Amino acid sequence: MDNITHSLVGLGVGELLQRSLPAEASEARQRTRHRLLLTACAAASNFPDLDLFLTKLMAPPLGYLLQHRGHTHTLLFLLPQALLLLAVLWLLWPNARALLRESRVARFGLLGAMTAGFLLHLGMDFMNSYGVHPFYPFNADWYFGDMIFIVEPVFWVAFGVPLALAIPWRPVRWLMVAVLAVALLYFTLHGYLGWASYAGLLLLGGAIAALRLLHLRSRRALALALVLCLGFIGVQKSASSLARERVAAALHKQDGAAQLLDVALTAFPAQPLCWSFAAIERNEARDSYRVRRGMLSLAPAWLPPAQCPASMLDPAPPRTVQAGVLLHSEWNGSLSLLRRLRESDCQLDAWLRFARIPAVDSGHASDLRFTSTPRGNFTTMDVASGAPRACPAHIPRWGQPRSDLLTRP
Repeated sequence: MDNITHSLVGLGVGELLQRSLPAEASEARQRTRHRLLLTACAAASNFPDLDLFLTKLMAPPLGYLLQHRGHTHTLLFLLPQALLLLAVLWLLWPNARALLRESRVARFGLLGAMTAGFLLHLGMDFMNSYGVHPFYPFNADWYFGDMIFIVEPVFWVAFGVPLALAIPWRPVRWLMVAVLAVALLYFTLHGYLGWASYAGLLLLGGAIAALRLLHLRSRRALALALVLCLGFIGVQKSASSLARERVAAALHKQDGAAQLLDVALTAFPAQPLCWSFAAIERNEARDSYRVRRGMLSLAPAWLPPAQCPASMLDPAPPRTVQAGVLLHSEWNGSLSLLRRLRESDCQLDAWLRFARIPAVDSGHASDLRFTSTPRGNFTTMDVASGAPRACPAHIPRWGQPRSDLLTRP
């Protein structure tokens, strides 16, 4: 997820935890604990992304692909990160240090805030199609949630509204609410959100704001925000499973001889009905594999695929293969060439530790999950079809998502 979402959810959960604990003995200690828990939870919710500094260990694109969402996004390496964050807070914050010495409740709250923040980061990163490998080194496999867009405004509204209304200075409070509303309008006007989603987000924000204003010192608005986010995740999970079934059925109808290996799904922001997909298939008898990209609407009679948010659509002209399912592009490759290049090019072998939907020929390798990102396909790498290249150092031993494609069944 983006770091705005990580921060808002971390701050919201930290505030909810603060309001759920018994008060400290004095107002000064209560204020210190409040700031400490929010800071700790928000910092822990972003801390694993410090691995971006490690991307310089390898030449692009391998540095970003293999080092980001790397070791800091594993359960084992959360412990040293937590100890580092705790040391920073202890050494640089005298009032917090004094509070932690004296208050058992504050120590418990800090432990809860940091644990929640770190686990939230891994859980939220799991929910999109980029994936995580949280159980490394015991299990090097990638796990992909395929249910939430990487920038999700439902989370922004659910936690952003009660947090903004908790700001003690009224002009700043309403300025933050206005900034959020204008940001949503901007994304709608630029085709990232539909107008129905925009209206739904405004209603959601209004309901949470009303609850917050009616119960100023209560945790009810934040608890409602958490419940709504969990409910939204559940809806998206169910919609993702249904979308995968429909894509599989449509592709099988087109070519029943091909073996479907995977369907990578990308959700649309705040819209459970619209999905884009990249599916990879194998035909061992023909020595070929194929990637097909497209999109679908789960309710085409009510919301045709072409009416999903325009900026999220693939620019390639589509063709309909089934009611609600459109295909935008198709790429075909050779299994024997892929396997031969992987054996002869250690950089490609390293790249395949990231690629979930690989398209590899004698010139380039690209992961076709990311064909239509605003900055282009950041995964594309030149392939050495001639003399072998030097092997990169510091290659993490993540599992290869398409190991099922790289070896004969």
